[in-house]
Amino acid sequence: MPGSRIRVLPRPARPPARAANFRSLLAGVVSIAWVATGASLAHADRLAGAALAQQGNGGTPACMTCHGARGEGQAAAGFPRLAGQGQAYLLKQLHAFADGTRKNPVMAPIARSLNAAQMRDAADYYAGLPGWKQAGAPHTPSAQYAQGLKIATEGDWTKEMPACFACHGILGEGVPPHFPALAGQPMAYTQTQLNAWKAAERTNDPLGLMQAVAEKMSDAEIAAVSRYLENPSLPGKEK
Repeated sequence: MPGSRIRVLPRPARPPARAANFRSLLAGVVSIAWVATGASLAHADRLAGAALAQQGNGGTPACMTCHGARGEGQAAAGFPRLAGQGQAYLLKQLHAFADGTRKNPVMAPIARSLNAAQMRDAADYYAGLPGWKQAGAPHTPSAQYAQGLKIATEGDWTKEMPACFACHGILGEGVPPHFPALAGQPMAYTQTQLNAWKAAERTNDPLGLMQAVAEKMSDAEIAAVSRYLENPSLPGKEK
């Protein structure tokens, strides 16, 4: 209206810079606390896994009794390497031993004595240990070793048998979560597992892939590739 004044409303007061800074600081503290809590829990889980590995679980023997002080396995006895193996694979095998889908008279009672958290702790612990390191090829590779190398790297397509490394990694180091590490496994262990798949005594692999492969292998081929995988190398790439 003529002669009337326009009333200017005051702008809302901005929160003091000190309050905004406090909120930012508080958010940062909460974030740090959350990360620290997660790290503490992970550390506690690793300690629990280490305790199972080194001391066992009540009446259950320590894992290291058979699998070595550093999870390296025992070649002479055929106990497998666990160190550096994929966590998901290790956990799956413990469940399989416990529910009977993978048969083993030694591992079955041990796995059944563990609860879900202990299985996870043990799998996490061994997955976090250093994996197999190439020790170099034999100075004079045997004919058996050479045959194993060919099977692992090329397979045999005359009978539709794929190379081991097509699924298990460029040097058998594994491709988690489904394809375990083969490199560094004791010859006796790999040989036993391939024979078990061939005889349909082990059937807990994804889609029956390993059974289909093992059925195509002769006893000599199984022995050769098991020997090779114990200490695999690629020509010209020995360390």
